[in-house]
Amino acid sequence: MSFSIRHETLSRIWPVSDILDLFALPFNDLLLQAQTIHRQHHPANAVQQSSLLSIKTGACPEDCAYCPQSSRYATAVEQAPLMPLPQVLEAARQAQAAGAQRFCMGAAWRSPTERQLDDVIEHVQAVKALGMETCVTLGMLKPGQAERLKAAGLDYYNHNLDTAPEYYGEIIHTRTYDDRLQTLQRVRDAGLKVCCGGIVGLGESREIRAGLIAALANLDPYPESVPINQLVKVPGTPLADAPDLDPLEFVRTIAVTRIVMPKTVVRLSAGRESMHDSTQALCFMAGANSIFHGEQLLTTPNPHTQADASLFQRLGLVPMPQPTEAHLS
Repeated sequence: MSFSIRHETLSRIWPVSDILDLFALPFNDLLLQAQTIHRQHHPANAVQQSSLLSIKTGACPEDCAYCPQSSRYATAVEQAPLMPLPQVLEAARQAQAAGAQRFCMGAAWRSPTERQLDDVIEHVQAVKALGMETCVTLGMLKPGQAERLKAAGLDYYNHNLDTAPEYYGEIIHTRTYDDRLQTLQRVRDAGLKVCCGGIVGLGESREIRAGLIAALANLDPYPESVPINQLVKVPGTPLADAPDLDPLEFVRTIAVTRIVMPKTVVRLSAGRESMHDSTQALCFMAGANSIFHGEQLLTTPNPHTQADASLFQRLGLVPMPQPTEAHLS
């Protein structure tokens, strides 16, 4: 199955060839265009801050080549069952005190059972009661599950496309691209907001990166949140020795994402811990306006909160006021 093509008056269908043309622009021209579009739709120096917690870790039956939580790979990740509610609430309170506006919870499941969903719903309701936005990523959703999450007060559901359709089979074999699109459709049909992005640095070509952005931009509507992850190479995974992505190519990816999805919030997600401050600064100039903060993202490292605060001060960045993301129209 696939999403329908977008039909808004001010929107357009993005062929991969047009996105490649954007990638090929002189670097300064690309950033100027991205920053100009960014300022038309978002506060110029405001950044939305989210926190991400792994509430159930490891033992995932999927074979995603980048993921240390897969049961198929020998990594240093320790398995842990679903985190008790008091522990989750304490983490949410700490994140809120540190400035997080949204609390995201991830569970390493292929697809949650109804009983597992019951437990997650309790977590969602408790975090929502703190006054925070809520997001979960639980894998594929069955019919009716997205509606249950919506009724519980969930704001966002995260389900990434990961890469372009034509490269997907090089990275994952245990679920199809259509499986991902089906879950996204169920999320949309339930009235939830969509958080959906991908990973770069998987050994893909620029054309594949353009294909990922095209797949995201041509969803109907495109996601309210688009996390762009730079591969964190974890020993024991098939991609542990993937070649490094040129930092300026990563910045170009952010800029092109901003241009083709002007109203979305573009998040710098995994991989920031290894980025130089100057690379992050260029990403913010290119239209990124969201980060995950906290010292860990699920099972991979993230910059310390103090380091982020220092960088924000040096760049003159401020927290994004609520509501964090405009409705797409």
